[in-house]
Formats: sequence, structure tokens, C-alpha cells
Amino acid sequence: MFGGTVNDETFRLSREYFFWISVGIPFFMFGQAMNPIIRSDGSPGFAMFSTLVGAILNIILDPIFIFIFKWGMMGAAVATVIGQVVTALLAIRYLFYMKAVKLTKKSFILDKSLIKKFLPLGMCSFLSQISLVMAMAAVNNMIHKYGAMNPVFGQANYAQIPMAVVGIVMKFFQIVISIVVGMAAGCIPIVGYNIGAGRKDRAKGLFTRLLIAEGSVGVVALLIVEFLPRELLKIFGAANESLYYTEFGIRAFRVYLCMVVFACINKATFIYLQSLGLAFISTGLSMIREVVFGMGFALALPYFFGLDGVLYSMPVSDILTFMISIIVIVYTYKMRLNI
Repeated sequence: MFGGTVNDETFRLSREYFFWISVGIPFFMFGQAMNPIIRSDGSPGFAMFSTLVGAILNIILDPIFIFIFKWGMMGAAVATVIGQVVTALLAIRYLFYMKAVKLTKKSFILDKSLIKKFLPLGMCSFLSQISLVMAMAAVNNMIHKYGAMNPVFGQANYAQIPMAVVGIVMKFFQIVISIVVGMAAGCIPIVGYNIGAGRKDRAKGLFTRLLIAEGSVGVVALLIVEFLPRELLKIFGAANESLYYTEFGIRAFRVYLCMVVFACINKATFIYLQSLGLAFISTGLSMIREVVFGMGFALALPYFFGLDGVLYSMPVSDILTFMISIIVIVYTYKMRLNI
């Protein structure tokens, strides 16, 4: 489904990693779920600490398991799982020392009135993530299909290059979007406090500052991908690959992420709308970006432009979504944050 069968070697490595990383899913889910709860309880420092401990442990164990123990792909996965387990254990420990809430048996009983309030917001994030996965699956399959038709990447020795390169590009994009999400998510409690206090002026000012900040993150990311793509490939361990690898990698960074500024602003808008309780509008925008545009262009453009069409799908989707986001932003300013 996700294009991991480019050749036998790619499939073998994918299957090996997938098996071991699946062991950590329960721990990963628990740690991720607890993180915003810990922040909401007034301990953002501990939330960050628990996440960083798992991440740093993963980084330390990776070379040990991969090179010293010679576990290869399994080593990378096991290191990740151990980091996730540690983060989850720290979250469990925090449950016994919460500031605002003392857990009792009643705490684990579902409350219908609360479910009605948080389900729309949770569903928004869920649909956003699922639609993103669907779009990525479409991209991977088109890379697989049209890469095989390419005169260079259709050769067995180079078949894995397009998939590996786009994976690197998406990893860098994930880092950028993580910054964007972190900044936007940090605004959520502030927006809640000020809207509850009737201070729409502060919420409006915060939205303006957030859009400027997120746009600035996008500009920095754009300068990096346009002027330092070769250095990015080296960071991700692709320095000694073939000439075809390097050439396609540079092109992928420069084309695929050429509208990253708009992507950052779009993501910030989606999250800020959630903080205002506009879950359905936020979900609609996200679904349009990932399913209608993301999947649609990923499936359609390669028909006309071949493998390059996959690269074009990202910037085309981002700029069209930005046009819609502008309308929503203006609506939010005038109708929701009007003083």
C-alpha cells in the first residue's frame, strides 16, 4: 500500500523495520497522548523532558545497535522502541504526581458530556493525520510506478533511489512542520484563556504574530532547500551515493518544497482554527489539502509529467490550499475575532 516493494531488498528492509517498530506502537501512542495532558497540567518542562529523553536515547542507541551489534535495520527500530518505552514510563510516573487532578476510579469512566466537547477536536486531528497518510501512500505508489518507467530508475541498481530521496525530503519537511506545529500548539491554551476572558483583541494579535512567525520558519526552510540541498543529503547519509542519487535529490528538494512557506502558514491556520473551536472548518481545510489536492495531484500529474509530476504535486497542492486559507483567515479576523 505504501510503495515499499520497489525491489526485493527494499521490501526485506521495510518488512524488518516494520515488524520491530510495530512492537512500540502501544508505548508510542500512550506517550503521545500523555504529552499534551502533562502540558495542560502545568508541566510543559516535564513534557519536553520526557520526549527529549526518549529521543536522545534513540540517537545514542542507533549507532550501537546498527554498527556495533550489527543489527542493521532491526537495530534502528529497536532503538526507537526503547526510546518510546522510556517516554511512556516517564508519563506513567507523572500520573501519580499530577498538579490539577488526582486520579480515582471515576477518572477512567467515560463522561458523555465531555466526549461531546472534545470528540470534534480530536476527530479533526485524527482525520488530518489519516488524510496525510493517504496522500503519502499515493505519492509513494506513483514514485514506484513512474520510477519504473524512467530510463535510469527503471534499472534494478537505481530503482530504490526515488523512494529513498523522497523519504529524505519528507523527513526534512517533517522537521520543519514539527516546528510549525509546536509554535501553533503553544498558542492553543493562550487562545482559550483570552477567548474565555472576552479578550478577542489578544487572540487576534496572537493569530497575526503566529502567521508571521510561521511564515518566517517557512522562509528559512525555503532558503535551506534551495541553496543547500547537497548538504541536506549529506546530513541524511547520502553523501557517497551515485550521481543519479545526488542529482535527483537536489531536484526533489528544490521542486517538492518550493512552496514550503505556504505549507507552514496552512498548517498554522489549521491548528489555530481548532483552538477557536472551528474544528469542522479546520478538518475541511486539512482534507482538501491532503485528499483532494494531495492525493488528487499525486495521482493525476504523473500521468502528464511522469516522475516529475510527483514532485510537482506538493507545491501545487500547497499554493491552492493557501488561496483557500487566505479566505478562511479573513473570515476568522472579521467574524470570529472582530472586536
